[in-house]
Amino acid sequence: MPARKAEKMHADDVRDFLAEREGLGHLRVRQRADLLVLESGPLDDPFPHARLRRVAVHLWTLECATHTGRWENTGFRGPLEPLLDTLVSAFPWVVAPVD
Repeated sequence: MPARKAEKMHADDVRDFLAEREGLGHLRVRQRADLLVLESGPLDDPFPHARLRRVAVHLWTLECATHTGRWENTGFRGPLEPLLDTLVSAFPWVVAPVD
């Protein structure tokens, strides 16, 4: 199955999701190829938190950044918004502000 590109509307959906939830205002979304990356910090030295990889029309996978800066697949996959719900409920430390 060929990779599907993450589109602007997907990034906008993630921005809306983050804006609607308390405590996630420090996060921003970067769109690149088939990825939506959640990051924070300075634009010239961002801190990666999580990323969503589009694998089919309505199917995404969730990956989280490790303390070493690598990406680890969580094994979670599904539609975008339920996957975002999983991220904030099952992995709250991943989206927590970094001081």
